[in-house]
Formats: sequence, structure tokens, C-alpha cells
Amino acid sequence: MGEGFALYVHWPFCLSKCPYCDFNSHVRASIDADAWAKALTRELQATVSLLGARPRLDSIFFGGGTPSLMPGAAVAHILDTAEQLFGFAPNIEITLEANPTSVDATRFRDYRAAGVNRVSLGVQALNDEDLKSLGRLHTVDEAMRAVALAQETFPRASFDLIYARPRQTPEAWDAELARALAQGCTHYSLYQLTFEEGTPFHAALARGTMKELDIDTAASLYELTQARMNAAGLPAYEISNHARPGEESRHNLIYWRYGDYLGIGPGAHGRLSIDGKRMATTTERHPETWAKRVADEGHGLTQWEEVSPQEQGTEALLMGLRLSEGIDPGPIERRLGRPLSLSRIRALQVRGLIDDTSNRLRVTARGRLVLNEIIKQLAV
Repeated sequence: MGEGFALYVHWPFCLSKCPYCDFNSHVRASIDADAWAKALTRELQATVSLLGARPRLDSIFFGGGTPSLMPGAAVAHILDTAEQLFGFAPNIEITLEANPTSVDATRFRDYRAAGVNRVSLGVQALNDEDLKSLGRLHTVDEAMRAVALAQETFPRASFDLIYARPRQTPEAWDAELARALAQGCTHYSLYQLTFEEGTPFHAALARGTMKELDIDTAASLYELTQARMNAAGLPAYEISNHARPGEESRHNLIYWRYGDYLGIGPGAHGRLSIDGKRMATTTERHPETWAKRVADEGHGLTQWEEVSPQEQGTEALLMGLRLSEGIDPGPIERRLGRPLSLSRIRALQVRGLIDDTSNRLRVTARGRLVLNEIIKQLAV
């Protein structure tokens, strides 16, 4: 528990399914939000009985789906239950993801009153044509109003954008970054578009009706992003996340530092340290099937399995190398039961892809462009 303890709450519903999205999200004609909130708290209560010791929560994250479709009362009910079961650390971070189409002042005030102190806005593009192609239901103007409202209502707000979109130019992306930075948020999540298998975008790519941005242009957009964000005082603390010092997402840092987190809701994952073992948890993905399992059994768990030490080491390596702070090899080598390959490390250093100053392994700016290759080299 040294890296903190987090709770992830998955709200699986959206107004529409974005064609690039492979998250566990679903569209329903109507939703009984109170019933879903009760099911989530029921699963939370049932899962707690499996944990043994109950550490205080350092972070709670409402993800989805579109959690900003939840009524404030539902959020409050879940947070009240979590506080009763675990207790909250004095500086707990409570984040809720929001889409500009489901934002209004009353709903935001209700979330703030419930205890939410950080919002992550899924803006995704600052170009109306691209927003439409991404399947987003909001316009740029609506997104900007939502960001301003979030900044007025919550102590902390994050701004999400997707780049390396088809036909996107460095000039256009630079203009979007400039407009985003003008909003003055202290945290930005800037992701390269990926064509995930099973999504309409992936199918369009396979049919040839959509073309992925070429590798060289995508790399130039990444480098432009780093330069622009560094100049603004928002360096990357993780490969896709930028923040002013002290404004990093504490919740995601728990993940990337391989801390413990409990996941509830349809399709949620968890990693928990219990009685000296590292447990992997997963819940049923289909919302209605999950809800029935919760009603019948108290929880929707489909996986409760021990993670082997070697798997732990590999997972910690995969997560930790995403961070600018890098990794301390010692704990990872102890999990793996072997040292990391010195010859492979040296070869990556010669290529300028990693450094190992201060007894930590860090991926360099150049190395981040080929992070998957680095991980593959070190994980074997």
C-alpha cells in the first residue's frame, strides 16, 4: 500500500458510442440511476469483506462511459458509502470524468457538494469537423463553456484532447494546443489516436475508407506537443499526461507506480495486496448481467486471482516506464526474481532511448517514441 490506495468506479453508460472508443461503454434508452448507484454501493460493500485490512482511500475516480450522466445524489451515495467503509485521507482526490454534452451548472454544483474536487473534461478536439468525425456530440464552443464552468466549480480541472487524427497537420495541432493552453488548466491529457480492434474506426481502416496518419507526421506532432507543453510549464509526467508540478493526477500515479486499487462497476479491474499476495480482480463487463450478479451474489467479480511475482514485475515495469520519474529497478527485479538485462540496458542507452541516472531507469524523450520496443526489450 506504499503508493496509496485508490477506488475506481465504472459508470458504463453514454449518450452515444464514439467510433474510436473500445472502453466498456453502452447506450441505453433509459437508465434508473438510483438503482445503478445502489448496485455499485452493494458491490463495494461486498468486495470490502474480501480485503482484510481497510486502508484509507487516497483517491476515487469515476470513469466510464460518461459519469457526468450520473445525478449528484448517486455520486453522493457512493462517496458516503466509501467514506463509511474506508475513511478518506485528508487530501483525498476525487475525480469525475465529464463530457461537455452532459454538463450543466446545477449538476456540477451537486458533484462539488458531494465531494468531487477534480473533473476531467473529454473535449478531444478543438475543431468542429473533427469533433463530428470522432462521434462527439458537442461543439468547440460548448466544450469551452464546459471547461470554464468546471474551472469555476472545482478546485482542479483537466482537459483531454486526441491528436494524430487523420489528415491533421502540425500547424492545426499547434493552434489547438494554443487554444487549450489559453484556458489555463493545470493538467492536460493529450493522447494519440489509436485504431483499436473492434471499433468502427478500426473497421474503416481495414476497409481502406479511413487512413491513419503517417508515422513521421505523428512523431512530429508528439514532439511539437512536448515542446509546446514544456514551454507552458506543463511537462509530461507520464507519456500522455502533462501537469504543472503538484497538479499530477494522484489517482493515475497510484496505477503507474503499481499501487493498490479496487475497481467496482461493470468491467472494472483492480490490483490488491492481501495477506502478502497480489490479487488481480475483474468484474462482469455487460451492465445488465453485472447488475444481476450483484443482486444475486453481492458482487459482479469474474476474476479473483493471484498475480505471480514474475507477472508483478512485468506489470510494474510496463506501468513505471511510462512515467518521467522512471523506475527503481530493485523492487522490480525482486518481483521478477532476476536482474534486468544489463546488456539490454546498455544497448538502449547507446541508442539514446533510456538513461539510468540516480539509480533509476528513465525513458528519454526520444525513447518515448518507441516505448513499446523498450518495454519488450526489458521485460523478457
